[in-house]
Amino acid sequence: MALVSSLHFNSNLHHFSHSLQSCLWKSRNFNIVCCKNNERDSKHPPSVCARKEFGTKRRELLFQAVSAVISLPALTSVALADNELVEDFRVYTDEVNKFKITIPQDWQVGTGEGDGVRSLIAFYPQDTSNSNVSIAITSLGADFTRLESFGKVDAFAENLIGGLDRSWQRPPGVAAKLVDSKAANGLYYIEYTLKNPGESCRHLFSVLGIADNGFYNRLYTLTGQFLDEEAEKFGPIIAKAVASFRLI
Repeated sequence: MALVSSLHFNSNLHHFSHSLQSCLWKSRNFNIVCCKNNERDSKHPPSVCARKEFGTKRRELLFQAVSAVISLPALTSVALADNELVEDFRVYTDEVNKFKITIPQDWQVGTGEGDGVRSLIAFYPQDTSNSNVSIAITSLGADFTRLESFGKVDAFAENLIGGLDRSWQRPPGVAAKLVDSKAANGLYYIEYTLKNPGESCRHLFSVLGIADNGFYNRLYTLTGQFLDEEAEKFGPIIAKAVASFRLI
């Protein structure tokens, strides 16, 4: 098993973990937020402001998880049955991190340098490519027990795309477009595209889930991606891998 550092993923893992820790710190301190504008307004007591702030920080945490993993090499959605496995694929089961995924037989598996709290696993073809699937796993606080803690999937997807899109800037930045979002199998599925000016369109899917390993809750963020020019070769492969992801 190769180290993900060979793919220059370690810096992304550090950024991912730092973003989550920052949001967790803010959410844990929601109760000391001073609602200065409403502190004398009986219609908006401080306790109401605190709850709103807490909900906002929860959504920010999930947003940070997705946007950070985008910097890793993204995903597309096709509904495939669990038993629809052909000889060119194999089931990768991680008994330690408690997930399974179907990947091509000849794809490599790389791991990031974890510290017991954060970990990263990447699946990628042998040949040089911008197409791959990666899974980032980060511990959460005890109060983050369900994806619904971050809001409904459609609202979260819209906030995610709104936070990524910079096409309105002058000069224009990256253009982000939401394709689809849904909740199924206890997971959030978000399909979208990103396109920088003068570059190929990148197709992505993000799948998010929360599970308890017996000690603490963990956030799983799977991202699969491919570029337009690799869509015919890698699109169906990544779609199958993404659709097969399950927490066990």
